[in-house]
Amino acid sequence: MHAELIINSRPYETRVALVENGVVVELHVERRSDQELVGNIYKGRVVRVLPGMQAAFVDIGLERTAFLYVSDVRRELLDLERMMLKNQGNDDEPEYLNSTEDIKRIPASIEDMLREGQDVMVQVAKEPFGNKGPRVTCHISLPGRHLVLMPTLNHIGISRKIEDREERERLKAIVQEIRPDRMGFIVRTVSEGAPKEKLSAEMEFLLRLWSDIQARMERLSGPGLLYKDLAVSLRAVRDLFTREVDKLVIDSPEEHKMVMDFIHTFAPRLRYSVELYEGPDPIFDAYGIEMEISRALQDKIWLKSGGYIVIEQTEALTAIDVNTGSFVGKRNLEETTLKTNLEAVKEIAYQLRFRNIGGLIVIDFIDMEKQANKDRVFQALKEALAQDKAKTNILPMSDLGLIEMTRKRTRENLSSLLCEPCFYCEGKGSLKSVRTVCYEIFRDVERECAGFRDPGNIYVFVNPQVEEVIREEEQDSILDLERRTNKRLIILSREEYHLEQYEIRIQ
Repeated sequence: MHAELIINSRPYETRVALVENGVVVELHVERRSDQELVGNIYKGRVVRVLPGMQAAFVDIGLERTAFLYVSDVRRELLDLERMMLKNQGNDDEPEYLNSTEDIKRIPASIEDMLREGQDVMVQVAKEPFGNKGPRVTCHISLPGRHLVLMPTLNHIGISRKIEDREERERLKAIVQEIRPDRMGFIVRTVSEGAPKEKLSAEMEFLLRLWSDIQARMERLSGPGLLYKDLAVSLRAVRDLFTREVDKLVIDSPEEHKMVMDFIHTFAPRLRYSVELYEGPDPIFDAYGIEMEISRALQDKIWLKSGGYIVIEQTEALTAIDVNTGSFVGKRNLEETTLKTNLEAVKEIAYQLRFRNIGGLIVIDFIDMEKQANKDRVFQALKEALAQDKAKTNILPMSDLGLIEMTRKRTRENLSSLLCEPCFYCEGKGSLKSVRTVCYEIFRDVERECAGFRDPGNIYVFVNPQVEEVIREEEQDSILDLERRTNKRLIILSREEYHLEQYEIRIQ
């Protein structure tokens, strides 16, 4: 697989695209006016505890309070478990709470662990979305190039992408030897083959960073930022620039220097894979990325066969509809349907990842008669989503041809980031028809003239499309309205008027 990281950096916005075999699979956008919060660490103050929701609202110094679930209060749960074990006469320290089951077996509630006015250190796990504030966790993680420090957990984890058993054991033994007591670490994929000295140097850097964050926590008197994650271009180098990525291309000399300095410190062997783009065309145009972004903002996506899918995003869920379109197949309906569904599966998996669509997703595939074909589409979707870094949970196809799934959401999807609700239709996605607007005008004219029978003129200023329909198709209605109001109706068009906008003046 040929993969490239393309970075378009400007003072107002930085965009990072991961391109695999010529296809844009991930897009990350950071704007100067609206930088991402995920990964930032804050000193927070509990402002409200909600026993009924087993959660708390935490002031972290932002406009909206953050949301903290009981399952994310890691440090407090650890302390509680230690206390419980000691009360039971067990001096062995637990490893850590590794799953939902571990948390469930501790009979603790949010009001036992947090109180209003309490200061807590939290990290943003999910970006604010819609009217919701950011979701935070007390389980802190500090990612480096090779390691991720988890100071609140006593655990060593190895990336599943490192498949060689001996290498996994070697890395685990190294980390076990050099890590401080009760400090957790995750060994990242890029650590495969890394020497002990490199891992030790990065571990020392992360531990110093953690000590600095703790010291800031003590010094800060109120809620505020303790640690800000790297800019998106450096995050891309840290998290995406792996052995699978052949080249990193960036179009800003300033960002290029910053990236090279970062690579010199953490991954010097990659310095020959970084390229400064100096072509005449904008970099995203040269690599065909701009066109893919425009396509991702459309509701309807055409398939090569002639079929298409429609993606509708709502506050509650995302609905995806599969249609045969102009594809008629060659043999029978079942074969045509199966081929369209299988083609749609690949496009859906791609669009979910590229648009970063999260939450509940319902896919309405074209109805198929054979259960074997339904199972085939279901398995194809699971395989297509296997490359997705975001966690997904997929249910088998129902009798109605629906597949329900969830995809973990940590940041805004592409549509929410690049678009806003239409201020014309107020997010409804539709406008009143021209004829509906005409009839609203007629009714408003009657209201304005009620009780006034003196002769005169009525001037109505409208959008040109409305003016055309009134003049050509509503002459009888105009005559009737003039008779009812005893006034002459004069329709005038205004190019700058929105379709639904009009103004009535009586003289």
